Amino acid sequence: MLMMNLKAGRQLPVIDLLNDDPRKRTGAARHPEKASRPEQPALTKPPWLRVKAPGSALWRETSALLSGVGLTTVCQEAACPNIGSCWEQKHASFMIMGDVCTRACGFCNVATGQPRPLDPSEPGRVAQATRALGLSHVVVTSVDRDDLPDGGANHFAETIRAIQEACPQTSIEILTPDFLKKPGALETVIAAGPDVFNHNLETVPSLYVTVRPGARYFHSLRLLQRGKELKPDIFTKSGLMLGLGETRNEVMQVMDDLRVAGVDFLTLGQYLAPTRRHHPVERFAPPEEFDAWREMALAKGFAYVAASPLTRSSHHAGEDYLRLKSLRASRRPAGDV
Repeated sequence: MLMMNLKAGRQLPVIDLLNDDPRKRTGAARHPEKASRPEQPALTKPPWLRVKAPGSALWRETSALLSGVGLTTVCQEAACPNIGSCWEQKHASFMIMGDVCTRACGFCNVATGQPRPLDPSEPGRVAQATRALGLSHVVVTSVDRDDLPDGGANHFAETIRAIQEACPQTSIEILTPDFLKKPGALETVIAAGPDVFNHNLETVPSLYVTVRPGARYFHSLRLLQRGKELKPDIFTKSGLMLGLGETRNEVMQVMDDLRVAGVDFLTLGQYLAPTRRHHPVERFAPPEEFDAWREMALAKGFAYVAASPLTRSSHHAGEDYLRLKSLRASRRPAGDV
């Protein structure tokens, strides 16, 4: 099967983007920092975490298009369980600044190592793919780039502006790293005018040393608060994973902290360990527990909450954005929207 390269017009073979990993072909380790760790016992996944394997005609079409413009998606790199359903609907979340991260988070499937230099053509290719997919809402995230003086903030801004120029009707959601020790980075990104600013806390403070060792909880919290201060009409969003070893009281405290920071939208999903050398899954929370968390979060004042075992930050992001806009337009007293 062949596909058309949308940029250069040349024919390229389709690659299985879900399973293909260039590090496997070169012999490089995807997670060198975890290679010496002992394998953790794996819990048996419950039936509510089973998903249909991808491979439909629409999935292959999306795969071919993304490969044709040479883009990375978080759908692939983070081994998202929703890749089949999202790509069948031509929904994709772009991951800019390469596929190698300077951090080594205990939960994450993205490769760790020394990233390559930024590609100045990438913002335009993201805009091109956004237009080709016909996206009404696009999510743009990235690896951590601690090696760059601005953490990649200007590259984010250039990508936002390229999408705005190519697809002026498309709403833009950015899921950024924490820009730790990068003064002015957040200001650069927010000034470009995204519609949604997302930064995931991921877990509770007590687990940061093992789950997010390169991050700082209160810095991430302040980043979300500062985003709202810089652009009061922006929607702010954050997410947590359950099953890492957190307690009920810790989750409730994080919700309260997020509300104090003015965060509008909360996502809650089940943590799934990428390999047995990653942080282990301590437990699988049943769907009814997620329902209870949703009700509690709404009672605490979040404008909108997405909570289920398979919820991820960018899953149904476009539909969720429209719901937030509707809440704001109707001025319902459901939170600060």
